[in-house]
Amino acid sequence: MTDFKGLILAIVSPLVEHPEDLVITPVETERFYEYRLAVNPDDIGRVIGKQGRVAQAIRTIVYSVRVQGNKRVRLIIDDRPAKTLE
Repeated sequence: MTDFKGLILAIVSPLVEHPEDLVITPVETERFYEYRLAVNPDDIGRVIGKQGRVAQAIRTIVYSVRVQGNKRVRLIIDDRPAKTLE
């Protein structure tokens, strides 16, 4: 399977001021491979962007990667501080 966690880190790390606070939590459900992205509260605006354009661009790249089987990939950008999700 594709390393989605590495892909998301490669895209998001250059955008944020605190890359050490990035937390990506993979969760597999019946229909999706979900990846929850949590960043430092100071960086949430950088990841979402104006009118959500940066977040949409990140999702477009991640969703364009083909996965085997019927499951789809979902990226959830969590606005809670990354430290509370661990």
